[in-house]
Amino acid sequence: MAEIQLHRFDGGQDTVQIDDRLVGEPLNRDLLFRAVHRELANLRQGNASTKTRGEVAGSGRKPWKQKGTGRARAGSFQSPLWRGGGIIFGPKPRDYHQDMPRKMRRKALRVALSEKFRRGQLTLVDRLAFEVPKTKEGRKLLERLEQTGNTLIVCAAEENKTAVRRSFSNLPGVSLVPTALVKVHTVLNHERVLFTQGAMSELAERI
Repeated sequence: MAEIQLHRFDGGQDTVQIDDRLVGEPLNRDLLFRAVHRELANLRQGNASTKTRGEVAGSGRKPWKQKGTGRARAGSFQSPLWRGGGIIFGPKPRDYHQDMPRKMRRKALRVALSEKFRRGQLTLVDRLAFEVPKTKEGRKLLERLEQTGNTLIVCAAEENKTAVRRSFSNLPGVSLVPTALVKVHTVLNHERVLFTQGAMSELAERI
């Protein structure tokens, strides 16, 4: 069991143990790359679309006669060579979805958290208990916990309340997500990660 400092929301701190299976995975760069590539690909809507020469509106009349005008031969107003014509090999709506086995997805998240833990960028707080939305109080908490720079805050489902979300929503570089929405690329995209004790327990049960 690994040891980590548990900071109290009201002040003070204790030392608690955390499961090695959650923060003890060795670094696997290939797995992290695959997981991040998959997550970003699955975010793509894939709705880019262009019209071919058969889809562009317009007449099918030949622009001018074949010979005798001195101009190049032309047979269609929808030619891709013309302005307003069709697009050659342009994008069409497609699905960018990628699959990955569940065990690999879970391991990738454990690897990302383990790397944050080894670098001292993983912090644990017992709870988030803001009664009313106060950006000032949210900033004070992060400053006390030395969470400078861009920080990812992961809260338990029962802590994901309006008062908690709005206390951090206006702080630059700070993102708050419930445990169910934690992704590998969001963990790696933030310099520091702040977990509540409840969120850590939920994540341990999930992965």
